[in-house]
Amino acid sequence: MPIKIPNNLPATNILEKENIFVMDADRAYKQDIRPLKILILNLMPIKSVTETQLLRLLGNTPLQVEVDFIYTATYIPTHTSEDYLTEFYGTFKGVRKKKYDGFIITGAPVEFMDFEEVAYWNELAEIMEWSKKNVWSTFHICWGAQAGLYYHYGIPKYILPEKISGVYRHKLCVEHEKLFRGFDDEFFVPHSRNTEERKSDIEKVPALKILAESDEAGVYAIANLEARQFFITGHAEYDPNTLNNEYHRDVKAGLNPNVPQNYYPNDDPTKKPVVKWRSVAHLLFANWLNYYVYQETPYEIDSIG
Repeated sequence: MPIKIPNNLPATNILEKENIFVMDADRAYKQDIRPLKILILNLMPIKSVTETQLLRLLGNTPLQVEVDFIYTATYIPTHTSEDYLTEFYGTFKGVRKKKYDGFIITGAPVEFMDFEEVAYWNELAEIMEWSKKNVWSTFHICWGAQAGLYYHYGIPKYILPEKISGVYRHKLCVEHEKLFRGFDDEFFVPHSRNTEERKSDIEKVPALKILAESDEAGVYAIANLEARQFFITGHAEYDPNTLNNEYHRDVKAGLNPNVPQNYYPNDDPTKKPVVKWRSVAHLLFANWLNYYVYQETPYEIDSIG
């Protein structure tokens, strides 16, 4: 089934070349189907890249999905033009009276700042509070996961002695959890972080359950299953070259970064990266959409909350 996205969104051409079925708004309105309504708060600077990564995964399921994008009104992105935001994005003010089956909060390059120092923190806190009554299930990614864990449960983040960058082996901490249905006993996921949450802090919160972790990269997936809140510290949605681009960007900036672990053949950054996480990404998002959104959300969407 297709994913419905705004007319003329640049990601459309990329996804169509990958044989992912997309549908513009005009065509979708002619179908008599109740699509899943998904809201994405995109906090990343280059929004078109993150859009494509997420839409690729949301669009590769049997479910029809309708996506709205928002950005923070209290901080205007500097890497995305105002015209682009006007055409494809809205703000929280425009959606706050709506209900959504699912909500994705992306990462953001503000790790070294205290949460309260982030320019849009108060707005983000308001949005996260709103999500508890207006969204059926939320999916937080990387810094978005850290922000959600801090806001909802008071869990702090800690600066790491050196950046976690690479593709790491993970293991499941629970059996028969629907989010990881079909996963192998061990699986690989990219991480790109300067901060972490500690397992000891998470385990103090009875509502939270650690679903998966890595011996090298730490806690990966945390959830409040009753509230259908998921917090994912890694980046299964990353493109094959995302870590490569980040590494060479940091080299050019004189930051002397470590080579991403388990990413290049023989850890040689002159060689083409090996993708070990593509199937993981598709399965993770498909399971979330199916088992925690589609299978459970009310058919009458206004009854959410």
